[in-house]
Amino acid sequence: MPSPDFRPPLRARSAVAALCLMCLFALSLAACSRPEAPPPPVRAVKLLTVGETAQQQPIQYAGVVAARSEAALGFRVAGKLLARPVVQGQAVRKGQLLAQLDATDYELSAAAAQAQLRAATTERDLQAADLQRYRELRAQNFISAAELDRRSAALKAAQSRVEQARAQLSAQGNQAEYTRLVADADAVVTATLAEPGQVVAAGTPVVRLALDGAREVRFAVPEQRLAQVKVGQEVTVRAWADQQTPQAARVREIAASADPATRTFAVKLEILGAAQPPLGATVTVDWPRAAQAQPSIRLPGTAIWSDEAGRSSVWVYEPGSSTVQRRHVELGEADGNQWIVRSGLQAGERLVATGAHVLQEGEKVRIFEAPGSGERSAAEPTR
Repeated sequence: MPSPDFRPPLRARSAVAALCLMCLFALSLAACSRPEAPPPPVRAVKLLTVGETAQQQPIQYAGVVAARSEAALGFRVAGKLLARPVVQGQAVRKGQLLAQLDATDYELSAAAAQAQLRAATTERDLQAADLQRYRELRAQNFISAAELDRRSAALKAAQSRVEQARAQLSAQGNQAEYTRLVADADAVVTATLAEPGQVVAAGTPVVRLALDGAREVRFAVPEQRLAQVKVGQEVTVRAWADQQTPQAARVREIAASADPATRTFAVKLEILGAAQPPLGATVTVDWPRAAQAQPSIRLPGTAIWSDEAGRSSVWVYEPGSSTVQRRHVELGEADGNQWIVRSGLQAGERLVATGAHVLQEGEKVRIFEAPGSGERSAAEPTR
């Protein structure tokens, strides 16, 4: 058994130390061989150049083409909807069946009214025969004049009951007929509002029709621009599907009150010319306006963002350092898809046009150049 003062030989201790040094050297080599993290990529941004302009592009509104005459049709009686053979977008002819209710109860009521009419008619005929016999008896002085008058009155009452039963039969027949909903004129189904199996109340809309004929454009105008809109004023509309083909239109109607939710006024345009855009088509309304004397700066909404305090800001490009710097701006009113800038910018400055919400203060960027395209100017209208 070794003594407490036992020490390993010098050669063994040297081997252990060498082994430790080799492990440390291997670890250091592994650490040095790890590749360094690549620097973050430089974000590419589109720029625009701030410019002032006094040229006023037309104010643009989005509108929809609708029939001048539309109607939401419903049954005049309540019942369970059995069938609705039309679908949205279908053209229908005058008198065509649109929907059908279960008419069993109404047909039974009509049959009962028919039976009441037959009973009343039989009673009237009996009273008429009795009156004829009493007239013969009166001629022979077998009855008094008062008795004859009573028989005459009974016949008149029976005749009234016949007329009442006939009217009741007509009303019940109408009720049964009202279980069929038909088109009042040639039209197009713009919406179906009930499904078979549903129980509908009298007057509940089931089908909405747009009548064939003249069409109009409907759009909304904000309150601050209502003074520019006059009945009879001519404007230009362009279908979204064909922006290169403008059509003339005329203001036909302006709402007397604003929508309580949006505070805008509904305006209806009469489409001039023989060509009529399809129902439901979206159009752009180009509204002319007079040029302002003072030039102004306009920016697209994509270039503007709000900071933590809710202040409107833009990113100004610094060409010397290729970085972006925050700039607070004061905005005016919206002009289509652009905003008028009241203060904070100077003509000639370059701003980030899109993607402003993903940038950071002082971030290094590079200019994105699409093939065959140049840098946009803020004075140019955006479509």
